[in-house]
Amino acid sequence: MIRTTAMAILFATSFIANASDAPKVKADPAKGKAIAETICVACHGADGNSATSANPHLAGQVEEYVYKQLKNFKAADGKPAARNNAIMAGMVAALSDEDMKNVSAWFASQKAIPAKATDESKIALGQKLWRQGDFKKGVPACAGCHGPSGAGLPAQYPKLAGQFPEYTETQLKAFRSEERGNDPEKMMRTIAAKLSDVEMKAVSEYAAGLR
Repeated sequence: MIRTTAMAILFATSFIANASDAPKVKADPAKGKAIAETICVACHGADGNSATSANPHLAGQVEEYVYKQLKNFKAADGKPAARNNAIMAGMVAALSDEDMKNVSAWFASQKAIPAKATDESKIALGQKLWRQGDFKKGVPACAGCHGPSGAGLPAQYPKLAGQFPEYTETQLKAFRSEERGNDPEKMMRTIAAKLSDVEMKAVSEYAAGLR
């Protein structure tokens, strides 16, 4: 366990330098509220509590992480978006950098209504992967980057506690297939490539139950 935890810490500390996308000017959640109620509400809810697992909960999410994702959905300087999603590209197209900071602050300030694990049979395996990882497969403990309670770490590591297990599992599979590739130095793509479908489901179920 010590060796897998150490490996996770190495992963985490290696990417602190990539937090340069984090907001540097204090955001205004009140202005972000207006954006959430007009642009984001249909998919994520006005308070960031999504009604469906196809769209992630954003309430209580790490502010810097939400901001980074919004920036990644937006093409800039003649370069394609780092995160390819036609719907989100349309949503962020009209948002300024200030708008993205403000709405990120709004969602971060909201109280999350957490999802629950839907398959209790997977919890034990998910707990093992979350806390210890799998040293033989080169999989670090999820807690090393996302925190023991799943609260996340700015700006690269999102809060996963209470997130829809289906959404988390979908993102892990997207990293594995490299459909999603906005992780610095291919960190998540490298980890996801070593996880089976069963392991992805298990750790997603466990994360959903964290508080």
